Amino acid sequence: MNPNVGNIDRIIRILAGAALIAWAAFFDGPAWAWIGVLPLATGLLKICPAYSLIGINTRGLKK
Repeated sequence: MNPNVGNIDRIIRILAGAALIAWAAFFDGPAWAWIGVLPLATGLLKICPAYSLIGINTRGLKK
């Protein structure tokens, strides 16, 4: 799979994912907050399977 997540998108995903995981793990958040693993993983790997399915690419134009 080719990377399809741009830099700004990555930063947002990593921050949101880490915040949700921290909420669940350290601040007695709800169990659903562990869903933060998904945006964290897609941000770190630069690949979003959902983007691939619907044809979105936030990385910009290829040179």
